[in-house]
Amino acid sequence: MPIALLIGWIPSIICAMHVVRTGQQMYWLWILVIGGPLGAALYFFAVMLPDLMGGRTARNVSKAARQALDPERDYRNALRALEDTPTVGNRIKVAQAAVALGRWTDAEAQWALCGDGNWGDDPVVLLGHADSLLELGQYGAALKKLEKLKALGSDGETPRVALAFARAYEGLGRNDEADTAYRFAADRVPGLEAGGRNVAFMAKVGRREDAEIGLAEIERRFVKISPALRGEARPWRDLAAKALGRS
Repeated sequence: MPIALLIGWIPSIICAMHVVRTGQQMYWLWILVIGGPLGAALYFFAVMLPDLMGGRTARNVSKAARQALDPERDYRNALRALEDTPTVGNRIKVAQAAVALGRWTDAEAQWALCGDGNWGDDPVVLLGHADSLLELGQYGAALKKLEKLKALGSDGETPRVALAFARAYEGLGRNDEADTAYRFAADRVPGLEAGGRNVAFMAKVGRREDAEIGLAEIERRFVKISPALRGEARPWRDLAAKALGRS
């Protein structure tokens, strides 16, 4: 029995050696001690495997594992950096970290502060602020930010901006304008968000046949995504499916 127990701890010991030799965060040692084989498996997939594989996909898997373990890490680090160096750039990072956590009220407050002074016409700030206002249901205020962004020229004519316009128009009941903006954004914005929102919009306004076609396209694209990276896409696939009464 002692020999079997020792063998069971070998993966954790190997991982602990990797932590020390490669200079990883020391909290991994606690995870390995407390979690045993399960902790070793987590460390392997979060740290060791991406190192062995290399490439963008491996880095994304590693990032997802780290975020699952400590989802507020980036937010804390961004706040700390802002306290040390109170620049607009660091405040933008705080706002973006708040967005990643779904803290839309906090994000909106940070974007509003970013927009003070010389950064009031910055495209990143305007779009970030508009997105947070949309999530808070403040469609009129969001539309004002987007119209200001559009007036800047090419920075205000991107597919991502079109998606924000579509959401604002939909929230204000301006469905014809929303439809045009959704059509433009659906096939141009990377990922499944634009397509998922477009399907949900079409279902809401009674265009079920078009919505069904849109859902079929989303399903086709979804199955081609690497299983390790489907977590980000799944909510938009599910949004479209739910709008049509699917599970």
